[in-house]
Amino acid sequence: MARSDILINYWLRDAHAMEEQAITMLNGQLLRLENYPELSSRIKDHVEETKRHAELIRGCLERRGAGPSTVKDTTGKLMAMAQSLGGIWVSDEVVKGSLASYTFEQMEIASYRILIAATDYVGDLATRKICEEILKEEEAMAAWLAENFSPTVKQFLQRDQVASEEAKR
Repeated sequence: MARSDILINYWLRDAHAMEEQAITMLNGQLLRLENYPELSSRIKDHVEETKRHAELIRGCLERRGAGPSTVKDTTGKLMAMAQSLGGIWVSDEVVKGSLASYTFEQMEIASYRILIAATDYVGDLATRKICEEILKEEEAMAAWLAENFSPTVKQFLQRDQVASEEAKR
């Protein structure tokens, strides 16, 4: 196997772990997101997209004769759980969660752009097509989050004037 194929498999394992981490992180947010129905609805939709992304990447790995990394997947999930638990103790959880989600989306976008370039280089058009499909959904989620920062922050600040516990979630 060529070195470039080895690296692509490695990066696909990273992408699978990243998607597993995202599922855990987003589900953690949803558990405590009580007072922001639009944000909650969009995150629920993205959890379903993300589950599909993980399956698509698993399929790419299997087609390439590889598989996901249990160690990477588990590490990513543990990191997401720790991040999710950290939100319990901050008074602006919804704002911090939006910031973390947007930042994570940017990492996913960069990862898929790298995979597209790499799979194009080796001529793996099937994997490239899947990465392009996933990239579009990650870009859409990042754009939605960016467009909704202002309304979310305004809702938070208004609620925080009255009841900070209600505002944070």
